[in-house]
Amino acid sequence: MKGANSALLAVAVVGTLLIGVSMTGGAVDEDGKALAGEGLALNPSAVPAQYQEWIMKAGKMCPDVPAALIAAQIEAESNWNPKATSPVGAQGLSQFMPGTWATWKVDADGDGRADPFSPPDAIMTQARYDCWLADKVRSYKIKNTDVRRLMLAAYNAGPGAVQAYGGVPPYVETQQYVARILQLVAKYSVSTAEQGASEFGARVVAQAQKWAGTPYSWGGGGIQGPTFGFAQGQYTRGFDCSSLLMYAVYHASGGKTTLSRTSQHQVTEGKGISRGQLRPGDAIGFKLNGGSWDHIAIYIGNNQMIHAPRTGRTVSVEALDSPYWSGKPQTYRRYG
Repeated sequence: MKGANSALLAVAVVGTLLIGVSMTGGAVDEDGKALAGEGLALNPSAVPAQYQEWIMKAGKMCPDVPAALIAAQIEAESNWNPKATSPVGAQGLSQFMPGTWATWKVDADGDGRADPFSPPDAIMTQARYDCWLADKVRSYKIKNTDVRRLMLAAYNAGPGAVQAYGGVPPYVETQQYVARILQLVAKYSVSTAEQGASEFGARVVAQAQKWAGTPYSWGGGGIQGPTFGFAQGQYTRGFDCSSLLMYAVYHASGGKTTLSRTSQHQVTEGKGISRGQLRPGDAIGFKLNGGSWDHIAIYIGNNQMIHAPRTGRTVSVEALDSPYWSGKPQTYRRYG
């Protein structure tokens, strides 16, 4: 990341570089079109496990910066090395220069200080800065170029350079940076082609992922979002397993499908499918205690699921073939 330092350089050299330089910001290519898809959902299995929850949280900060884009950007910046430094002084997972960090820093891990070498702090600061940059470059009203492409260019070269050139600046480093991240987005996304996800299924996954890190609350949650529950959930605002699924399906369907409130009833709704037919957005019911279907989760692809596990845990991703879950009776449903 160059940030504000490159912005000053861009303004200084704009007069000498405009002559004879071909602009790259005039058309949206196939990468840009793919990135613009609002159904884009994170493929958590591509993200190092210790960062999955923070990447999903960061992806909720603004619509312009989905979680898959944040993950792709981190790979390009530091290859997931939280101790990374650059010769010019950039630091941490997101490679912030000290001056830019001082302006945008977030103490996400709550330890009392914002540290660019702290992965939670770096990831959430990156999302905050990305969202600001997206609004900034949108204000330039540059036509025929995806806002996210311009945001990435501004992250690398500074927003002043984007404004000066009316698009992605003609710097080899910046052009390669933008192209690489757009290519990496596919790695960190649920691919509708490879995973067989329908548009509806991808929306179900995206709606559930919005609430990663939200506390489990027994009896809490519904189509309106997290709420206080009752009994052991009375003091916790969050979701339980069935309300998370209820919320995701309701909003993925645009309010047309409201599931029953309990997992026992949800496993009778929609269409029954086999394990081999499972695709992102489908539901997986479990018998945890040998009786009724007392738990339910959402399949997100790559043999992983997102769910609200139990009291004391948060909405999170787990492997469907882990010893605990694979040993429980399962049933599968599709709602759209």
